[in-house]
Order: sequence, then structure tokens, then C-alpha cells
Amino acid sequence: MPVENSRLKGFYKLSVKERREKVAELAGLEQEAIDALAATGELSEAAADRIIENVIGTLSLPVGVATNFIIDGEHYIVPFALEEPSVVAAASNMAKRCHAKGGFVSNNTEPIMIGQIQVVGCEDAFNAKEAILDAKDSLIEACNEVDPILVKFGGGCRDLEVRVIDTQSGPMVIVHILVDCRDAMGANAVNTMAETIASRIEAISGGTVILRIISNLAIHRLARVSATFTPEEMSNAGDVVQGAEVIEGILQAYHFAAADPFRATTHNKGIMNAISPIGVACGQDWRAIESGAHSYASYERTYGSLTHWEKDGDGNLVGSIELPMPVGLVGGAVRVHPVAKANVAIMGARTADDLAKVMAAAGLAQNLGALRALATVGIQAGHMKLHARNMAVTAGAEDHEVDVVVDMIRSSGERITATAIESALKMLRDE
Repeated sequence: MPVENSRLKGFYKLSVKERREKVAELAGLEQEAIDALAATGELSEAAADRIIENVIGTLSLPVGVATNFIIDGEHYIVPFALEEPSVVAAASNMAKRCHAKGGFVSNNTEPIMIGQIQVVGCEDAFNAKEAILDAKDSLIEACNEVDPILVKFGGGCRDLEVRVIDTQSGPMVIVHILVDCRDAMGANAVNTMAETIASRIEAISGGTVILRIISNLAIHRLARVSATFTPEEMSNAGDVVQGAEVIEGILQAYHFAAADPFRATTHNKGIMNAISPIGVACGQDWRAIESGAHSYASYERTYGSLTHWEKDGDGNLVGSIELPMPVGLVGGAVRVHPVAKANVAIMGARTADDLAKVMAAAGLAQNLGALRALATVGIQAGHMKLHARNMAVTAGAEDHEVDVVVDMIRSSGERITATAIESALKMLRDE
């Protein structure tokens, strides 16, 4: 049931413990739930309280590592933080299937983010556009004066673009500043620059600036990764004929996603099954990454696949992925959360570009894993095998019973269902 009143005056002034007790009282929480919230694990209450507001506890997710990733000739162990079984296993499995052709290859663009400045009320929107463009150099210089450290490290405002768009509120002049953010995600730098030149934009255009904010459709900051998979690697036991059949099935599954937005949405969700958990594990703004990815899937086209699959002249499967990847290793949770820092160290990412290419490669591998499963045995067989332990716990199995119950179901050859799990547990206890 909802609480009677969510208006908690002065709530933010309370300690974490006091907030937790207040919420527990309002929501009627059992002691077990209160204890779960209080079990902070690797993130102390003090650290959590510095990251977001109104903290009452923390939530842990399993962190697993995907293996077998070779990207640009270097080996990577990739941390995932998520609750869904089969994702880490599928990514690891597919990553090793492109080793014959050298693994994954990246070709990322520069880390350019877009800052938007919205101008309304111009007497002549197109004249205002030209006036702003005439002042481009001075506006770029003003942006770079705001962040000399970013400029020192090779970043800074690189360009300025202006568009006129029609809206329900009338014509608007939209200014884009293009900022090289180097190893930062860049939101703070971009937003500060946009706010700094807002008054100059108003003076030049004769209009009024409303919004000054980063865009998560980072079309200039793209992660691009490709890989080649031989028929032998795509088969179960080096069978070229079977591998060729698997490749044909994968291509047909991909063509479905490329042609149909309903399928493409789930297809792309599978890609983000790998990318978002790496973002979570490494302290990234995974919501910005998700938003930008799905927007890019429909940018200047009908919504479609973020990956591309084709067969080369030798019968190999060639896959590629391209999507915005606004990630950073400077600032944000990656510098505060102890496990995020540890996960970046595990990965060995030295730059934001390293992190971006690893995430894109994992997305491509995960996509292939889903396509291969769908085109062969179906997605549920492997997923349910790995989900069986969760089902056993849900059925009431104790720690020492979980694996025994799962093994009973698997050895019987019976389909893994909640009913089958419950029956196996009952049989175990009857014995």
C-alpha cells in the first residue's frame, strides 16, 4: 500500500539512519527489510549520502566478469553489474568466437558532446542565426575561457552550429556548441559553457535564451566496433556446414530487426543488456547511454538495429555496431564509488575511449549471442538453465538445496518450469 503522506518536511536534514527509520515506519517495513537497507556492503552510508540525496540505504547487484574479449589486440576482462542470468555467459561465449580473425576492432570518433542553447522571441530567426554564426569565433573563445584545464588536456569547444526549427511556440533558434570532453563524460563542462555564453547569444540574436543543456544524442561521440566470425567458430564443434547454417539463421534474424521497429526494440534491448550493466559497474550515467542509443537508432531514419550483420566473400559472418557512447573516467560516481573504481581497474581502461570501445564490443557480442540462440535452440533454453537457481530460491530451497534441485531437473531432461522446480524440491525433502 502507498504511504499516507509523502510530504516529509526536513527529511533531508535527518541522518541516514533516521531517514531509514522514518520510511520504515511509514511503509510498515518488517525488520528483515530494514536490515537489508542497512546492510551497506562495499558502499558506506557516509559515501552513499554524498552521492545522492535523501539516502536511506544501498542496493547491491551481482558483479560478474565477461571473459575472452580481445579488442584492438589487447585482452580485457569486462565487469557487468546486473540481475539477469545468461548475459555474462553469452557475452563471454560470443567474444571467444571471433579470435580466429583477431577479435574486435574499434574505430571510435572523438569525444565530442553537444550543448544546446534555445533562443526564442527573435524578430527574424534566420537573421539571428547568421548573426550568431558571424560571432562564432568569439563565442568559442568565451566557452574555452571557462574551462582552461579541459583545454590544457587537449579538449574544449571545437565548433558552433545554429539551426532554426519550427515549434508550437513559433520559430526557435537552436545553438549547438561542440565540446571535446576528453576523458570526462562532459555534462558539467558543456552545461557551464552553454550557460556562460547565454547572455552573449541573447545580445547578438535579440532573443531570449531559455534552455542551456547538454544533449544525450551524442552523434559526434560514436563508439564503432566490428568483428569477423568464421563458420567454424559459429558452429558447436568446428562443423563448417553447420556453422554456415547458423550464420544464415543469424542473418535472417538480423534482417527482421533491420526491417521491423517492434523487433528492433527488443533486439536493441539485448544489446543494452551488456552495455548498461558495464556502465553501472563502472559508475557511468547509464541512463544517458540508453537514451542516446535508442535515439540514435531512429536518428534520421525509421527506428532500427544498432548493429549490422552481413556475410563476406569467404562465408564469414561480419558484425559491426555504432552508437553514441558518452562515458568518462573523470568525475562522477566512477571517482567516488569504491567498486566502480575497482571495476575500471579490472577492465584496465586507461581512457574514456577504452571504456567506450569495450562497452560497444560487449554490446556486439551480446547481440550475436541473442541472435544465435534465437536462430538455433531458442532464447529460453539457455536462459532458463541459468535462471533455475533463482527459481529454486523462489520455491523455498535453502542454500544447500539449490544446486541439488537444479541438478535433479537437468538430469531428468524435464523442461525447467516453476512447477518442475517445486516438484523436485518436494521430492528431495521427501527422500
